[in-house]
Amino acid sequence: MIDPSGAELWDFGHDVLDWWAMSAPDQTALYVLTGRDDGIRHSFAQVADVSNQVGRWLSEHGMRRGDRVLVVLGKDPAFWPIMMGLLKIGAIPMPGTVQLTTGDLWYRLSAAEADSAIVLPETAARIDARAERFLKTTIVVGGSQEGWTRLDPWDLPAGSVPLPRVVAPTDPALIYFTSGTTNYPKMVLHDHRYPFSHHITAGYWIGLQPDDLHWNVADTGWAKAAWSSLFGPWTKGAGIVVDDLTGKFVARDLLDRLAVHPVTSLCAPPTVYRLLVQEPLETLRERPLRSLVAAGEPLNPEVIETVSKATGLTIRDGYGQTETVLLVGNAPGAAVRPGSMGKPAPAFDMAVVDHEGHPLPPGQEGDIAVRFRPVRPPGLFLEYVGEAEGTASRFVGDYYITGDRGIRDEDGYFWFVARADDVIISAGYRIGPFEVESALVEHPAVVEAAVVSSPDPIRGEVVKAFVVLRQGVVGDERLVEEVQDHVKSVTAPYKYPRRIEFVTELPKTISGKIRRNELRAREWGSPTPSSATEE
Repeated sequence: MIDPSGAELWDFGHDVLDWWAMSAPDQTALYVLTGRDDGIRHSFAQVADVSNQVGRWLSEHGMRRGDRVLVVLGKDPAFWPIMMGLLKIGAIPMPGTVQLTTGDLWYRLSAAEADSAIVLPETAARIDARAERFLKTTIVVGGSQEGWTRLDPWDLPAGSVPLPRVVAPTDPALIYFTSGTTNYPKMVLHDHRYPFSHHITAGYWIGLQPDDLHWNVADTGWAKAAWSSLFGPWTKGAGIVVDDLTGKFVARDLLDRLAVHPVTSLCAPPTVYRLLVQEPLETLRERPLRSLVAAGEPLNPEVIETVSKATGLTIRDGYGQTETVLLVGNAPGAAVRPGSMGKPAPAFDMAVVDHEGHPLPPGQEGDIAVRFRPVRPPGLFLEYVGEAEGTASRFVGDYYITGDRGIRDEDGYFWFVARADDVIISAGYRIGPFEVESALVEHPAVVEAAVVSSPDPIRGEVVKAFVVLRQGVVGDERLVEEVQDHVKSVTAPYKYPRRIEFVTELPKTISGKIRRNELRAREWGSPTPSSATEE
């Protein structure tokens, strides 16, 4: 396997996928769940060959190096060879989720000045007939759509010759759209060094090995898929599990599949683990599952403890962004401090800094940051496309500012406080919502909670909690007082929610993160952009 740092021409398809196809041709690259007791296995040799066929087919249909291509394929197994084919010919895929609305899709196509789209039939229907007037190539996978060219990667003629190398490590490779927490989604541009940099994600944090089957439950349309549904596992020669779970998540469905398929490693957002702890997890002790990781937002310590008692496995948090690979994590075998993000991966010089980019001492809250000078860290994005000012604002002094607030302790562990715009300041106290949410979900009546600021004439802001209760529990004034007293008993009293609203569900991003900005807008009466779909 060739490291891109010194290569003249380099892309992940040729130099990682094809390398495994030559070194371990029969090793499992994709393991597709079918609902039966056995999965469909695709070897590295098969996927590499199909990716060559796809790349050649796309070129024959007018796709060129540098073309920006919207890719919305969900968990269709075609996603993997299509992504590799695009990278091999130098096109720039822009993954999106199947839940994008017509407005979301056209925002992305317009903002990116997209050349082409490769999507599922339902997405093609949302884009509608206007596509042919704005896009030079429109391709549908997994069905048909009037006016679109149909592609089935697995049905192309076998035995195609390898594609020529056409891109350098520093050429544009991918565009991901960020979570639109305060405005419309920004376009994050990565070069061809980024995919290989996920060897840090897979190695330091997940701890993958060539004989692993790694299952990341996320949709392929957001950047977490790059972490552990695509690039990360293949840097280590591990197989990627492609699941068949669609629609509203049901914890029992995931547990049932873990019970019959040889999955060894699982990655899921905290929301999934919070639901899983309500299931009989003891059954997993008899399965080959050996690794559990969580990402997207901090995981509550009590959930980690519950899973550990039931399975003997410790959920290990990891932290990074659409703009980066994994930055901080709890490595396999390392001591986990529940609630902590873990320690920085060896490739990164991390700090908590003030507003001028000066490192702060342990125990002091500030901006979580990564040193980018004098040596640029691996996997760091190139720019927000078309937003030079926004890009520049993220680099202060010698540090890239993540936009997250945190604390570093004396032992080098990092602790998440909140997004910079989520911090609540009430009567002079700075309150991070996560700690309050963690306290709330420890109460036996609470399933999920989200905490935001709410206007108050005396304190400026107070803490308000939106709470989802367990089935059968009645949310009344007595329960409000009980929950408030509970929070006071497990965290600093000034942090307790002075207002509680019981709700049936919380608004979430496509990737499962709670949309605190939407809840905050309700309280303050400020509108949120209709196309600011968070991924």
